[in-house]
Amino acid sequence: MGDIAVVEEALKRISSHKGILGVIIVNGDGIPIRSTFENSVTVQYAGLVSHLTYKARSAVKQLNHGEPEDELQFLRIRSKKHEILIAPDFDKAHEYQLVIVQNPSTD
Repeated sequence: MGDIAVVEEALKRISSHKGILGVIIVNGDGIPIRSTFENSVTVQYAGLVSHLTYKARSAVKQLNHGEPEDELQFLRIRSKKHEILIAPDFDKAHEYQLVIVQNPSTD
């Protein structure tokens, strides 16, 4: 199964879960390559999440004194209206981030 087929399958599977508002896949440059949101929302989330993920990775490294085997695995942000789940390296090649936005009251 090619990379595109894997991405499409992941989007379909994740989007089908109850409470999921949208799913975005962002490349290493912070550019959204696939999304279930409209374009303006996708671009906003992609830019902000990429910046946040960069900062979180940096914080993990600093807090652990630069130990190479310890790195950011997952980031979860919850507000009253939304929960944002970020898998910074959800693919084996570590080229893409998976961003899921869901309604926190449905979990």
